[in-house]
Amino acid sequence: MEDIRNDLLKVSKKAKLEKIGKAISFLCIAFIVAVVLAIFYFVASKGLATFFKDGINIFDFLFGTEWSPGNLGEDGKPLVGALPMILGSFTVTILSALVATPFAIGAAIFMTEISPKWGAKILQPVIELLVGIPSVVYGFIGLSVIVPAIRSIFGGSGFGILAGTFVLFVMILPTVTSMTTDALKSVPRHYREASLALGATRWQTIYKVVLRSAIPGILTAVVFGMARAFGEALAIQMVIGNAALMPHNLTTPAATLTSILTMGIGNTIMGTLENNVLWSLALLLLLMSLFFNIMIRLIGKKGAMK
Repeated sequence: MEDIRNDLLKVSKKAKLEKIGKAISFLCIAFIVAVVLAIFYFVASKGLATFFKDGINIFDFLFGTEWSPGNLGEDGKPLVGALPMILGSFTVTILSALVATPFAIGAAIFMTEISPKWGAKILQPVIELLVGIPSVVYGFIGLSVIVPAIRSIFGGSGFGILAGTFVLFVMILPTVTSMTTDALKSVPRHYREASLALGATRWQTIYKVVLRSAIPGILTAVVFGMARAFGEALAIQMVIGNAALMPHNLTTPAATLTSILTMGIGNTIMGTLENNVLWSLALLLLLMSLFFNIMIRLIGKKGAMK
C-alpha cells in the first residue's frame, strides 16, 4: 500500500510540474505575442498620423516624386513623396537577389553534390564567417573599394544603386547559400539513385531531379535574402548616396526607405509632420517585412504539399 501511495505522489508531483511548465510556456508565448502586437500598434499609430492627423493624401505620399517634408510645393502641400525611396529599396533588393541567387545555387551544389568534403572544410567556414561580419564593415568596404571602382569605370560619384547592389549581394549571399544547401540536402537520396539507375548523368540528375525537387526551398531562401536586403540600413546608407531623387540609372545617387529613415529620425521632433512621415516610412518597411514572411510561409506550404 505504501508503494502505491508513493507512486501516486510521484504521479501527482509530475502532473503539477507539467502544469507549471505549461503555464510558464503559455506566459512566454503570450509575452512574445504581446510584444509583436505592441510594436505593430506603436508603428501603425505613428505612421498613420501622417494621413489622419496631418491630412496628407496617401496617394501623394506613395506616388509623389519629391521628398522635402519641411518645404511646401506649388499647391501649398508638404513635399512628402516617398516613391523615390520605394523604388530605390525595391531596385537594390531585386538586383542583389538576382546577382546572389546563381552564386548561391552554384556554391550549394558544390557543397552537396560535387564535393561535400571540400565544401564542408572550405566553403562552410567561409559562409559562417561572412554571416558574422557586422553591417558597418560591409559598408566601409563598399565605401573604400566598390564606390571608387564604380567611379573609375562608369564615372560620376560612384554612389548609387549599383554600389548598393554589390554590397547587399555579398551580405545576403551567405544566407541564401546556407538555406539553399539545406534545401538540396533535404532531397531524398533515392531520387538521385533512381535517376542514376535510369541512365542519367550526374549533371542531368542535379539539374532535372535535385534542383527541381528543391525549388520551394530555394525560393524560400531567395525571398528570405530579399527580406534581409530590404531591411538593411547602415551598409546601404554608406554607399547609395542618400539622395531622395527618382533613380534614373544605376550609377547616380539614390536613397532607400531605411537610409532616409535612419538619417532623419534623430533630427526631427516627435509629433511634427517631419517626424510622422518618417514613421510612415517605418510602417511601409514593417508591412513589407510582413509580406516577405507571408511569402515564405506560402512557398513552404506549397513545398510541403508536394
